[in-house]
Amino acid sequence: MLFAFDGSDLAVFAIEEAARLLATGRDAVVLCVWQPVDVGFIPTGKEPFDADKAPEVRRAAEATAAYGASLAEKAGFRARSVAVEAAPTWKGIVEAVAAHQASAIVVGSHRHPGLVGHLVGSVAAAVVAHSSASVLIVHPQQS
Repeated sequence: MLFAFDGSDLAVFAIEEAARLLATGRDAVVLCVWQPVDVGFIPTGKEPFDADKAPEVRRAAEATAAYGASLAEKAGFRARSVAVEAAPTWKGIVEAVAAHQASAIVVGSHRHPGLVGHLVGSVAAAVVAHSSASVLIVHPQQS
Protein backbone atom coordinates (compact mmCIF):
# COMPACT_ATOMS: atom_id res chain seq x y z
CA MET A 1 0.00 0.00 0.00
CA LEU A 2 1.20 3.52 -0.71
CA PHE A 3 0.05 6.61 1.15
CA ALA A 4 0.43 9.86 -0.79
CA PHE A 5 1.34 12.16 2.09
CA ASP A 6 1.64 15.93 1.66
CA GLY A 7 1.69 16.87 5.34
CA SER A 8 -1.82 18.32 5.29
CA ASP A 9 -4.54 17.60 7.84
CA LEU A 10 -6.33 15.71 5.07
CA ALA A 11 -3.28 13.47 4.53
CA VAL A 12 -3.22 12.71 8.27
CA PHE A 13 -6.94 11.93 8.15
CA ALA A 14 -6.39 9.68 5.10
CA ILE A 15 -4.03 7.48 7.11
CA GLU A 16 -6.54 7.29 9.96
CA GLU A 17 -9.38 6.53 7.56
CA ALA A 18 -7.39 3.81 5.79
CA ALA A 19 -6.70 2.18 9.16
CA ARG A 20 -10.42 2.26 9.88
CA LEU A 21 -11.48 0.88 6.49
CA LEU A 22 -8.66 -1.51 5.57
CA ALA A 23 -6.82 -4.36 7.25
CA THR A 24 -3.84 -3.04 9.19
CA GLY A 25 -0.60 -4.93 9.75
CA ARG A 26 0.37 -4.70 6.10
CA ASP A 27 3.44 -3.06 4.60
CA ALA A 28 3.02 0.57 3.61
CA VAL A 29 5.11 3.22 1.90
CA VAL A 30 4.42 6.80 2.94
CA LEU A 31 5.40 9.01 0.02
CA CYS A 32 6.04 12.75 -0.03
CA VAL A 33 6.47 14.17 -3.54
CA TRP A 34 8.46 17.38 -3.76
CA GLN A 35 9.91 19.87 -6.20
CA PRO A 36 12.09 22.94 -5.71
CA VAL A 37 10.42 26.37 -5.57
CA ASP A 38 6.81 25.08 -5.82
CA VAL A 39 7.43 22.73 -2.90
CA GLY A 40 4.26 20.62 -3.33
CA PHE A 41 3.75 19.66 0.32
CA ILE A 42 3.18 21.18 3.77
CA PRO A 43 6.37 20.74 5.81
CA THR A 44 5.71 19.09 9.15
CA GLY A 45 9.07 20.06 10.65
CA LYS A 46 9.73 23.31 12.44
CA GLU A 47 13.05 23.97 10.69
CA PRO A 48 12.81 26.74 8.07
CA PHE A 49 14.22 26.00 4.63
CA ASP A 50 14.88 27.82 1.36
CA ALA A 51 12.44 26.56 -1.29
CA ASP A 52 14.93 27.55 -4.01
CA LYS A 53 17.52 25.07 -2.70
CA ALA A 54 16.72 21.49 -3.69
CA PRO A 55 18.75 19.83 -0.90
CA GLU A 56 16.82 21.80 1.72
CA VAL A 57 13.46 20.96 0.12
CA ARG A 58 14.49 17.29 -0.09
CA ARG A 59 15.35 17.21 3.63
CA ALA A 60 12.00 18.82 4.52
CA ALA A 61 10.16 16.32 2.29
CA GLU A 62 12.02 13.42 3.90
CA ALA A 63 11.06 14.71 7.36
CA THR A 64 7.44 15.10 6.24
CA ALA A 65 7.37 11.54 4.86
CA ALA A 66 8.96 10.23 8.06
CA TYR A 67 6.27 11.98 10.11
CA GLY A 68 3.60 10.37 7.94
CA ALA A 69 5.25 6.96 8.36
CA SER A 70 5.21 7.40 12.14
CA LEU A 71 1.47 8.09 11.95
CA ALA A 72 0.94 5.02 9.76
CA GLU A 73 2.92 2.91 12.25
CA LYS A 74 0.72 4.18 15.09
CA ALA A 75 -2.33 3.29 12.97
CA GLY A 76 -1.10 -0.30 12.67
CA PHE A 77 0.79 -0.40 9.37
CA ARG A 78 4.42 -1.51 8.89
CA ALA A 79 5.44 1.77 7.30
CA ARG A 80 8.54 3.27 5.77
CA SER A 81 8.99 6.74 4.37
CA VAL A 82 10.06 7.83 0.89
CA ALA A 83 10.49 11.30 -0.61
CA VAL A 84 10.78 11.73 -4.38
CA GLU A 85 11.30 14.72 -6.61
CA ALA A 86 8.68 14.78 -9.36
CA ALA A 87 6.45 17.10 -11.30
CA PRO A 88 3.58 16.87 -11.62
CA THR A 89 2.83 15.33 -8.24
CA TRP A 90 0.54 12.64 -9.61
CA LYS A 91 3.35 11.33 -11.82
CA GLY A 92 5.63 10.90 -8.81
CA ILE A 93 2.89 8.95 -7.04
CA VAL A 94 2.22 6.67 -10.02
CA GLU A 95 5.95 6.03 -10.55
CA ALA A 96 6.42 5.24 -6.84
CA VAL A 97 3.56 2.74 -6.95
CA ALA A 98 5.38 0.87 -9.71
CA ALA A 99 8.80 1.16 -8.06
CA HIS A 100 7.53 -0.16 -4.72
CA GLN A 101 5.05 -2.65 -6.22
CA ALA A 102 2.19 -1.20 -4.22
CA SER A 103 -1.18 -2.79 -4.85
CA ALA A 104 -3.21 0.17 -3.60
CA ILE A 105 -2.90 3.93 -3.17
CA VAL A 106 -4.45 6.08 -0.46
CA VAL A 107 -4.76 9.74 -1.41
CA GLY A 108 -6.70 12.68 -0.04
CA SER A 109 -8.90 14.77 -2.29
CA HIS A 110 -8.63 18.49 -1.68
CA ARG A 111 -11.60 19.15 -4.01
CA HIS A 112 -10.63 22.13 -6.09
CA PRO A 113 -13.17 24.38 -7.82
CA GLY A 114 -14.99 23.23 -10.94
CA LEU A 115 -17.13 20.18 -11.69
CA VAL A 116 -14.36 17.56 -11.77
CA GLY A 117 -12.53 19.28 -8.91
CA HIS A 118 -15.72 19.17 -6.88
CA LEU A 119 -15.90 15.40 -7.28
CA VAL A 120 -12.21 14.57 -6.91
CA GLY A 121 -9.11 16.74 -6.40
CA SER A 122 -6.82 17.20 -9.39
CA VAL A 123 -3.96 15.03 -8.04
CA ALA A 124 -6.36 12.29 -6.96
CA ALA A 125 -8.13 12.38 -10.34
CA ALA A 126 -4.83 12.13 -12.22
CA VAL A 127 -3.66 9.24 -10.03
CA VAL A 128 -6.90 7.36 -10.76
CA ALA A 129 -6.53 8.06 -14.48
CA HIS A 130 -2.88 7.02 -14.76
CA SER A 131 -2.40 4.17 -12.27
CA SER A 132 -3.42 0.55 -12.61
CA ALA A 133 -3.43 0.17 -8.81
CA SER A 134 -6.65 0.48 -6.82
CA VAL A 135 -7.10 3.93 -5.26
CA LEU A 136 -8.81 4.87 -2.02
CA ILE A 137 -9.74 8.55 -2.22
CA VAL A 138 -10.35 10.12 1.16
CA HIS A 139 -12.45 13.26 1.23
CA PRO A 140 -12.21 15.94 3.92
CA GLN A 141 -14.29 15.42 7.04
CA GLN A 142 -17.63 17.20 6.97
CA SER A 143 -17.91 19.90 9.63
